[in-house]
Amino acid sequence: MRPLTHEETKTFFEKLAQYIGKNITHLIDRPDDPHCFRLQKDRVYYVSEKAMKLATSVARTNLMSLGICFGKFTKSNKFRLHITSLDYIAQYARYKIWVKANGEMPFLYGNHVLKAHVGRITDDTPQHQGVIVYSMNDTPLGFGVTARSTVELTRLDPTTIVGFHQADVGEYLRDEDTLF
Repeated sequence: MRPLTHEETKTFFEKLAQYIGKNITHLIDRPDDPHCFRLQKDRVYYVSEKAMKLATSVARTNLMSLGICFGKFTKSNKFRLHITSLDYIAQYARYKIWVKANGEMPFLYGNHVLKAHVGRITDDTPQHQGVIVYSMNDTPLGFGVTARSTVELTRLDPTTIVGFHQADVGEYLRDEDTLF
C-alpha cells in the first residue's frame, strides 16, 4: 500500500471533483479522525491514518484491502469510481437527481435515467456533470452524469435520457466476483 503519485492524485481528484467539487477537503481533513487515500493493486482506498499505520506491519502480497475502495485505475491510467464509495460521495454531493419509484428498478438494472422517471433535480445542474441518483425517500442508489442541463429539462420528451448511468447499488449483486 503506497501513497498516490502526483499524476494519480491529479486524475483521482479530477474525477472526484466532478461529483463533490471542493468538498474533497472534508474527506481528508476530518475532525474526528484524519483519513488519506492509498493505492493497492491499482485500487484507491480511503483509509484512516491510524489503520494505515497498523497495516504497515503486513506484507503487500498478504494485504487484500484496507479501508473503503473508492475505485480503480484502468490500464490506460483513467480512474473509474466504484459503487463502494457511494456513501462517502453522497454526503458531499453538489448535484443530485431524485428518481420516482417507477424509475428505481430500471436504474438499478443498469439503465439510464429518463425524464419520465425524474422526481426532482438540483437547480442549475449543468450538462455532463457528475450527479448522485437518489430514490424519493433520499436513499442513494448510484451515480451518473447528466445528459442535459436543468434548463433544458422542461422542453424534453418524457422518453429522453436525462442522466447517464455510471454505477448503482445493483452492482453488488451483478459484479460481486470482480468488485473487491
